[in-house]
Amino acid sequence: MERENGLRMLDRQECLRRLTLVPIGRLVYTHEALPAVLPVNFSLDQEHAVVLRTSAVSRLAHAVDGAVVAFEADWFDEAARSGWSVSVIGRAAVVTDPKEQERLRAVGLRSWLAVAQDTFIRIPPELVTGRLLEGHPRGGEGRGAAWLADVS
Repeated sequence: MERENGLRMLDRQECLRRLTLVPIGRLVYTHEALPAVLPVNFSLDQEHAVVLRTSAVSRLAHAVDGAVVAFEADWFDEAARSGWSVSVIGRAAVVTDPKEQERLRAVGLRSWLAVAQDTFIRIPPELVTGRLLEGHPRGGEGRGAAWLADVS
């Protein structure tokens, strides 16, 4: 559905396709009963699950295993006042099967930090939503106004 201001909702397939275009996203989870956001590198795996690689003993791995989390990635061109944002919500799980871990290592997703004991976190996409802003016809009414207006 396109709106007069250039904002268009993306269908599930377009959202998943756009996730393959950027290497960085943000993981939103709960840490000590408070919301936490962490920038992460990621890839998409079978059945379009978001996959992260981290330390098996990290606070992150323990906090998200079995929890419902949100993942968000986006891309913006400020000069053109265009961009997109995709959100994935699902129940995160630490990958424990050694064969599956080896398969994921072969995919090439690397942690940014050297870790002695690594693991993978998989987030199956239960809810996928996205928006595309294709430039504001009047150039926008201030920084980000068209993007932030009316998120329903």
